[in-house]
Amino acid sequence: MGNDLSVLTRLELAKDWVRDAGNFLKENISSPLEITEKTRYDDLVTNFDKEVQEQLVSNILHHFPEDKILAEEDDEKIKFDPEIPHLWILDPIDGTTNFIVQKDNFAIMLAYYEFGVGKFGLILDVMKDKLYWCDSHKAFCNQKELESKKMSLDKSLLGVNSYMYRTNSGGLLDLSHQTLGVRIIGSAGISYGQLLEGKILGYFSNLQPWDYAAGSIIAEKVGFVTLTTSGEKPRFNCREQVFTAPAYLVSEIQKYIKS
Repeated sequence: MGNDLSVLTRLELAKDWVRDAGNFLKENISSPLEITEKTRYDDLVTNFDKEVQEQLVSNILHHFPEDKILAEEDDEKIKFDPEIPHLWILDPIDGTTNFIVQKDNFAIMLAYYEFGVGKFGLILDVMKDKLYWCDSHKAFCNQKELESKKMSLDKSLLGVNSYMYRTNSGGLLDLSHQTLGVRIIGSAGISYGQLLEGKILGYFSNLQPWDYAAGSIIAEKVGFVTLTTSGEKPRFNCREQVFTAPAYLVSEIQKYIKS
């Protein structure tokens, strides 16, 4: 019971922290940006990525000083380890390029793990004020409970990574031919939101752990599984081609998807 209360306490605090961070971004959406290239010209970070991360990390460590944090904008990142009792995985602005150019279609994502097991995840679609989250049993969008929907490939859309799609990496182009088409958003968090609301059937991309940590936990509560294109569980320690899709369709999807 004590452990359950510990998780619930963290969840309720985390919802407030993420909401506050979202309000901070909305209040500053038109402020001047300090933009830095990371690995290449289209891999960008802004001063607001760093400020949101600092806010959330400060909140976590103030309340839970022994907890560990894997955060996207840390120069030296800790490794995901199933021996860590309390681990947070954080993406302060998922879809930074969208944040810079569109002022829309970006998300804040935060996940919490105990000994390698996902306990809850939160994804805030900042500009639409939609908070996707889960407890130990159910998933929600704000206060509305999300439900699993039976969908078929031939009557559905896929959310995809543009490079994987156009190069047929992982067999994604082959799979898309079995559907009504694809949608490319440029944010894992926003794509997971569409997945959770039944607007797309599955999400396929080349992701870092902070891109899928929260979404995979929430999606599991409504019948989705997250796997690599080789059919394994993600390792959470590097960039991997992963997909989140309904469990009942995995065998059909794997006729086309491959490593």
